[in-house]
Amino acid sequence: MTSSEAVRRVQSGSPWEESFGFARAVAAGDRVLVAGTTSFKGSVLYGEGDPYEQARTAFAAALDAIGEFGLGVESVIRTRMYLTHARDVDDVARAHKELFDAVRPVSTLLVVEGFVDPRILVEVEIEAFRGAVDS
Repeated sequence: MTSSEAVRRVQSGSPWEESFGFARAVAAGDRVLVAGTTSFKGSVLYGEGDPYEQARTAFAAALDAIGEFGLGVESVIRTRMYLTHARDVDDVARAHKELFDAVRPVSTLLVVEGFVDPRILVEVEIEAFRGAVDS
C-alpha cells in the first residue's frame, strides 16, 4: 500500500474547509481524526445561544464524518470539547454523556476565549479507531 492509499480524506462542504485548506476527516491507518466541528451547517448556525444543542449538533456532524469510513459512535476513542463559557460545562457534558456514555472515550474539555464567529459556543473534535473492540 502506498502512502497515498493509506490516507483518505473527506470533506463536509464547510466554507472554512476551502478557505483554510483542510479536510473534515482524515483516515490514516487505523485512526480517523475529525477536525474541529461546530453546529454550523452551511451558513446556518443551529442551536444559537444553546450550548447543549450546539454540542449535540456538532457531535452529530463529527459522527457523520466518521460514518463516511463505515464507523459509528462505538469506534470513538477520544473527544475534545472547546467552550467559550465555563457556565456551559454542564449542558455540554449532558450532551456528551447522552452520546458517549456507553463508549466512554477519553475526553478533554477546555474553555477558550472565542471562535471565528462569536455565536459559536461549542466546538468539538473526535478521534475514532477502526477495529475498536470493547474490553
